Amino acid sequence: MAVYTDITEAELGTFLKNYPVGDLLSYKGIAEGVENSNYLLHTGSGSFILTLYEKRVERGDLPFFLGLMQHLAAKGIDCPVPVHQKGGDMIGELAGRPAALVTFLEGMWMRRPTVQHCRQVGEALARMHLAGRDFRQVRKNALGVRGWRPLWNLSRERADEVEAGLVAEAETDLKGLEANWPAGLPAGIIHADLFPDNVFFLGGRLSGLIDFYFACTDLFAYDVAVCLNAWCFERDHSFNLTKGAALLGGYVDVRPLEPREISALPILAHGAAMRFMLTRLHDWLTVPDGSFVRKKDPLEYVRRMRFHRTIRSAAEYGLPS
Repeated sequence: MAVYTDITEAELGTFLKNYPVGDLLSYKGIAEGVENSNYLLHTGSGSFILTLYEKRVERGDLPFFLGLMQHLAAKGIDCPVPVHQKGGDMIGELAGRPAALVTFLEGMWMRRPTVQHCRQVGEALARMHLAGRDFRQVRKNALGVRGWRPLWNLSRERADEVEAGLVAEAETDLKGLEANWPAGLPAGIIHADLFPDNVFFLGGRLSGLIDFYFACTDLFAYDVAVCLNAWCFERDHSFNLTKGAALLGGYVDVRPLEPREISALPILAHGAAMRFMLTRLHDWLTVPDGSFVRKKDPLEYVRRMRFHRTIRSAAEYGLPS
C-alpha cells in the first residue's frame, strides 16, 4: 500500500486552489510503489497524480527530481510533467508533507514482460540517457557503491537470520565489488530504478516512464545493469537470455555502448543486484510485519548475485556482437 498519509477532501480542495487545474471532482489512493503517498485526482481540467513525499525522500532533492521530469518531457521523453502552482512553484505542502502535482500518464505496467517489452525498455532507457545529457543539475547516487557498506553494516549482524551463510557470502561479494568497481565510464543522468512497475505500456507500446525519485548522476551502463536485473529474470530466478538480448539490443541501437562499458557490464550487474539485495534486506529485518511498507524478499537478489558471479562477458547477457 502506498498511502501512508491520509488527506481529507477539504484539505485537498484547499491545496488545489493554488493550481490552475479547476475544481476537484474525485480522488483515490494508489496502492502502487513503496516510498511515497500517491493519489489519482480528477479535476475540472483533467487527471493528475498527487504525491506526498514521506520521510525517505529529502525535501532538498525535490527540485532535482521535478526539474528532471520537466527537462526530459521537453526533450520528447514520455513521462509525467510537474504542474506549477499559480505562483510558479512546483513544490507545495499538504498534511504536513512536501507535495507535488504531476500530469497523469496513460498506460499500465506489465507483470509478465515479454521480449518485445524488454526491447522497448532498452530503447527508452537509451533515449532518456541522451535526453538528460544537458540537464545541469547533479545529484549524487546515495545508493551507489560507496553507500553499500553503511547499508550493509545496518543489517550484517542479522543477515544469517534470512539465510544461513549470507553474512560471509555478502561480505565477500561486497569487498570484491568495492575493490574492482569501474571508474571513468560514461556518466550522466540515470533513472536507477527502472523496474517494470515504473514503465507503462498502452496497446503493446511503451507509453512512458514514471517514478524518478531515485534518479541521480551515475554510470549509464550501471542503469543498463539495473534493468537487466529487473526485466530479464523469470519467476524461477533463471536469466532469460532472449530478453537480455532484446533489452541490450534496443539500448545499443539508440546509444552504442563503449568497449569499456561492455567489459564492465558483469560487475555492474553484480553490483546492481547487491544494491537491491541490501535495501530489501534492511527492510526485511527492520520493518515490522503489518506495516504499510511492502517488504520484498532479499533472497531474490541473492540468487541474482550468485548468477552474476558466474558471468565473464557481456555476451552471456545477450549483448549483440
